[in-house]
Amino acid sequence: MANHQSSIKRIRQAEVKRLRNRYFAKTTRNAVKVLRNATDKTEAETLFPKVSSMLDRLAKKNIIHKNKASNLKSKLAATISKLA
Repeated sequence: MANHQSSIKRIRQAEVKRLRNRYFAKTTRNAVKVLRNATDKTEAETLFPKVSSMLDRLAKKNIIHKNKASNLKSKLAATISKLA
């Protein structure tokens, strides 16, 4: 176990950030799933900006890589355009 007070504090902070990052990542993954499973095009088009901004926020905070966010947004946009 760490002996320095600063390293003990750093461990506490890292745990809080880890849990927060897991929550936001899981929430975004669920939103992506909902958008992928949408069958109505108008519903999907209203969900897309929200999901897109969630992905951008995760990329900005380095929770996911920026290219992964871009790839997901691109695939979601293609999925939406295929809907009738």
